[in-house]
Amino acid sequence: MGSGKSTVGELLARRLGAPYRDTDADIVAAQGREIADIFVTDGEAHFRELERAAVREAVAGHTGVLSLGGGAILDASTRALLAGLPVVYLSLDVEEAVRRTGLNQARPLLAVNPRRQWRELMDARRHLYTEVARITVATDERTPDEVAQAVLDALELKDA
Repeated sequence: MGSGKSTVGELLARRLGAPYRDTDADIVAAQGREIADIFVTDGEAHFRELERAAVREAVAGHTGVLSLGGGAILDASTRALLAGLPVVYLSLDVEEAVRRTGLNQARPLLAVNPRRQWRELMDARRHLYTEVARITVATDERTPDEVAQAVLDALELKDA
């Protein structure tokens, strides 16, 4: 959360001349409501089912840059789908997350004591991110353009 995945993903797609897709946006469009509303009304388990299906569909049918929600890698079948793909983990520390998001937006997993919850989420997820990622790019104190360039360089890709 707050790593810049959507912004950087869009920049990468533009620079590569490729389409961009975000599975969180796919879920919102399909459900006609925000993710926070899905969490509150239907629960996290239901949202994770929707997320798993959205990722499966996107990986199967999308050929450009794809951004996944931060919890998508919690699912073993999703991690298996990502194996061998050029996955990028955009990392950041809690202070940078606070600076970028204020941790006060509609983020259902950060509703109470957001700094502690953010740290706990990252402690639980970081090893999964690094497991599936081909590269890790630190986003701390970098502009989206700098992060996009770091991704291109690390993956040895050229602008279109």
